Order: sequence, then structure tokens, then C-alpha cells
Amino acid sequence: MTRRIVALILFALSASSLGAQPLSPKWEELTAGDFMRALDAAAHSCVLPFGIIEKHGPAGPLGTDLINVRYTTLLAAADEYAVVFPDYYFGQIFEARHQPGTVAYSSRLQLDLLQETVAEMARNGCRKIMIVNGHGGNTALLQYFAQTQLDAPKDYVVYVLSALISAAGVPAAAPSRPGVDGHAGEGEISNVMASRPDLAHPERSSTQSGADLNRLELPEGLYTGIWWYAKFPNHYQGDSSGANAARGTAATRVTATRIANAIRAMKRDEVGPRLQKEFFDQASKPVTTRQQ
Repeated sequence: MTRRIVALILFALSASSLGAQPLSPKWEELTAGDFMRALDAAAHSCVLPFGIIEKHGPAGPLGTDLINVRYTTLLAAADEYAVVFPDYYFGQIFEARHQPGTVAYSSRLQLDLLQETVAEMARNGCRKIMIVNGHGGNTALLQYFAQTQLDAPKDYVVYVLSALISAAGVPAAAPSRPGVDGHAGEGEISNVMASRPDLAHPERSSTQSGADLNRLELPEGLYTGIWWYAKFPNHYQGDSSGANAARGTAATRVTATRIANAIRAMKRDEVGPRLQKEFFDQASKPVTTRQQ
């Protein structure tokens, strides 16, 4: 099934009514001249898949989120063309610093590097930039980052999309039984088996526990950063022993369709850029803003 998906990607990329050289969606594979053609083909819309480097239980590679989100984004780009930025994993993962192989950059660097990256994408012609998040620990970071885009005028718009929404309602993507999904659980490892089957080791799943230890009791609404470690010190949630490529392929297809539809919506969006410009104009002289 994975070979079939790869074949579909290659076919889509090679198709061209003008007989021109096929354009890869991968930023790093384009020549300078082809990059300009690619921007035109993408309507100057670019995508930044955002992963992480962290332990993924006993069965998944450290780059699980990075591998899965870029693979799925490239499937989407084969459906709705966009220029896809290279591997990006400079996110929030402090909760896994106690595990081998985890790469956790400082909070200041996370924000600075992400801002520099989207600014460089914009300088190179990306007028609309979608960050596709493939890591749960990046969620709050990206929500905050999206808001910081309003701190100074910009001639580009940043969109954020989560690739973490489940494929509920798709029988082929359903878990084998309740309680097996979670971080490095059956769902995630199934996705790895669809994207990079050579890197998944579901046979090792039982060597560690993915049970919730629930060691911290706090009232609802009270938060502390150690909450995840209190629950899952092995940085493993659920049970990945039942992972399989068929489930991963089904889930990946659903997510790729969501991303492709989001790319289409981003390309069509004229209101967002207009309102952002209007906001910046009014923010420069707030005392003249009409009070409605």
C-alpha cells in the first residue's frame, strides 16, 4: 500500500500539460530557477511541516512526528501543489529531556528561529505560509506564535494547522481496542509503518509500560509543567503492539486530505490578508480607529 501511495505522488509530480520538467514540492530539491516556477505554481503558498526529535516509546524512531508530518504534507502537496519547507524540528519538548535522544532547544531559540524561518520564507516569495503541526508539545507554542505575528506589520500571513486530529469515523483507521492510542501508541506507530515501515518496531512495544501512573492529584484547572512526567515517565502512552501499516495508511490519507483542503482554503483566502493589513493600519494610529 505504501508503494502505491509513493507511485501516486510521483505520478502527480510528473504530470504537466506543457511538458515542462516536473516540479518537486520539496523546497530543498528545487533549483533556483525552478523555485521561482514552483512559487507561481503554488500561488506563492508554502507549507512548513513542524515535527520534533523525542523518544517515541520502545517502538518508534526519535523523529516519528517529523517523519509522519512531512510525509503526510507531501501527500497533500501532490494533491494541491505547494512548496514544502525542509525538515523542521526546533519545537517544544522539555517534558522529554530525561529521555535519550531528545533534542530540546531553549524557549527563546524556538520562537526566534521560527520567526526567522517564516520571515526568510516570505523574503523568498511565500506570501501565505501554513505551519502544519505534527507534535502535541508544539500546540501551545504555535498558538502563541500565531498571535505574535500581530506585533509588527508584515506583508505575509501565517496560518497554523494541526495534523493531530484523529481520523474518527474511518473504520480502517480505528484503534484495535480502547486505550491503545496516545503518545507512541498504536496510532502513531501505525503511521510510521505507513511512512517508514523500516523504522517501526511494534514487536518491542511490551518492553516498556505505557500505562498512566497518575501520580499527581490537582483540582481541575490547576496546571504545572510536570503533569506529563507524573503520568507517563517512560514517555510512552498506550500500547503500540497492535500497530499495522493498513491502519496507518488509512489515517495518513485522511490527514493528507485535510491538509490539501487547508492549502486550497489558504490559497483562496483574500479576507485574511486584507484584514491583517487593515489591522496594522489601525494599530499604527489607534486613537483614530472608529469605535463601533
